[in-house]
Amino acid sequence: MGHKEKSKERKEKRLQEISLLRTIPYADHQRWWSKETIAVITGGNRGIGFEISRQLADHGVTVILTSRDASVGVESIKVLQEGGMEHVACHQLDILDSSSINQFSEWLKENYGGLDILVNNAGVNFNHGSHHNSVENARNVIETNYFGTKSMTEAMIQLMKPSSHGGRIVNVSSRLGRINGKRNRIENEALREQLSDVESLSEEVIDGAVSAFLQQVEDGTWTSEGWPQTFTDYSVSKLAVNAYTRFMAKKLSERGEDQKIYINSYCPGWVKTALTGYAGSVTVEEGADTGVWLALLPDQAITGKFFAERREINF
Repeated sequence: MGHKEKSKERKEKRLQEISLLRTIPYADHQRWWSKETIAVITGGNRGIGFEISRQLADHGVTVILTSRDASVGVESIKVLQEGGMEHVACHQLDILDSSSINQFSEWLKENYGGLDILVNNAGVNFNHGSHHNSVENARNVIETNYFGTKSMTEAMIQLMKPSSHGGRIVNVSSRLGRINGKRNRIENEALREQLSDVESLSEEVIDGAVSAFLQQVEDGTWTSEGWPQTFTDYSVSKLAVNAYTRFMAKKLSERGEDQKIYINSYCPGWVKTALTGYAGSVTVEEGADTGVWLALLPDQAITGKFFAERREINF
């Protein structure tokens, strides 16, 4: 059996283990949450976002599902309500529009007093198939997946409720955005070192990297600059999200007790959703699982880490 087959077999075995783990309910002493716990899920109207919303609601958390199209959000929560989930609401939100974020923030504060869990799921991808590449949509992908996630995180941190369990932020990311992955990594060694060094990592470094990438896409020089050669724009956007997760974990760790916020990112895998053109190999239930698990982690101060299949992986 070759390396690829062994790797596939290991992953399938791990997914089977997780599906078994999902059947075991949380013990009372592990459940730090209640229906008073508020979770906000961006892009929660379909795919992984909808499934994360469904699973969190099923665990008894109050879920606020957001979508760019308000009417689609309404339809989505109807489905959850018909499934017997009472504590669900929806609101229009475009993470690329600062006034939309402000309106949502005001509504959230007024109606719920803030939030405890944020799942940054909203994102776009124009690459379909395993070797397809696209940079013509690079600006849209970077603006949404990275800058939109950043804007939403900054806005929601202000509204995180004080808690001895800590606020939770989960960024839906991808292994394609690993700094030192064997496959698809950036070949620019200086940039790789900059992004790997958590101590000196800053927003300016991350923003500078994506700005340089977008400039090189416009110039037509990106191919020779060592960027990933497949899923380029999507990979770079998720590379930025992963770096931002580590940067924010360090920044947020300075907060006092009862003000703590833990932030992690995870790769759901190649999930069968509209985002992958339904070409994935993982079900939405499996793809949502690690995100839900991270959002509900019992009293453990895990932050600034990257996960897949409920296990930490290297950035």
